Amino acid sequence: MKSPKTRLWPAMALVALALGACGGGSTGTSSTSGAAEDEGVSVTMLSAAELSGPKAWALFGAESRPSGGASRSYGSYAKGCASGLVELPETGPTWQAMRLSRNRNWGHPQTVSFIEDLSAQAAKQPGWAGLYVGDIGQPRGGPMKSGHASHQMGLDVDIWMLPPKRLDLSAPQRESISSISVKSSDQRHVSGNWSPQHAAVLEAAARDPRVDRIFVTAPAKIAMCQNAKPSDTAWLQKIRPYWSHDYHFHVRLKCPADSPGCVTQRPTVAELSKGGNGCDETLTWWVTDALAPPKPSDKPVEPAPRKRGARDYVLAELPAQCRGVLSAP
Repeated sequence: MKSPKTRLWPAMALVALALGACGGGSTGTSSTSGAAEDEGVSVTMLSAAELSGPKAWALFGAESRPSGGASRSYGSYAKGCASGLVELPETGPTWQAMRLSRNRNWGHPQTVSFIEDLSAQAAKQPGWAGLYVGDIGQPRGGPMKSGHASHQMGLDVDIWMLPPKRLDLSAPQRESISSISVKSSDQRHVSGNWSPQHAAVLEAAARDPRVDRIFVTAPAKIAMCQNAKPSDTAWLQKIRPYWSHDYHFHVRLKCPADSPGCVTQRPTVAELSKGGNGCDETLTWWVTDALAPPKPSDKPVEPAPRKRGARDYVLAELPAQCRGVLSAP
């Protein structure tokens, strides 16, 4: 039986991770004087009239093209927008963008360059023609109607676990084809779909200096930890366990140097792993205690108050620059 203190630490780690995964936000500030503005304003500072206005996801979702001007990311991964985003071509020499109807294959130029580079490395793996690329972001970033709370600054990208055998899928095929899960049915191990090639692609992504962290199902990281060496610490600590990342892995890039209004995510991966590689009890928690059914209690459980999320935001809550991003030609 673990001591209460030992059991508390993984739970605290989960909270920290939740702040920064696909559905999380960001804490801390950038080094610029405009950091407070870049974070947007608190809901408590808005009037009832402002809060009753159109949701930010509806405004950003209505934009089919990016704004002009320089490529800049504003705000945080789960509360921001971006100008001058570029489109990942629907098909390239070593990739295909999936679910084209969503129009979410837009990213910061650094993100598009990263995808091109990683897909070229993936194409060197036996049985892989490259990568199937899922959502990046909307043409002007911002909150989405469905699917993500993050992916708002053009710096997040989902990579499918399905190894591409071909790169000539039609648009209808890209809507209907499904990825594969690399997690076993009991959620504790990798499935037979997992391969050394998956591990190699994840490692290549994590070694890229542009990458801040990568979210993947816990069993996948556990499998990668089995052969970990001390020299792997710097990149392996970027591989972060998180729920619902067995059909794809989620790469999050660092704030680009050209975007001082971009808020760096905290805690860092080094802080989360206490300087280690993350192959410790905080990782095994995801496939042990986290999966255990809750213990019965005689005490009534009060429902937690609903927290505002990305789909609740109005434009006034986003960084001030986002109003200019929306109004720009």
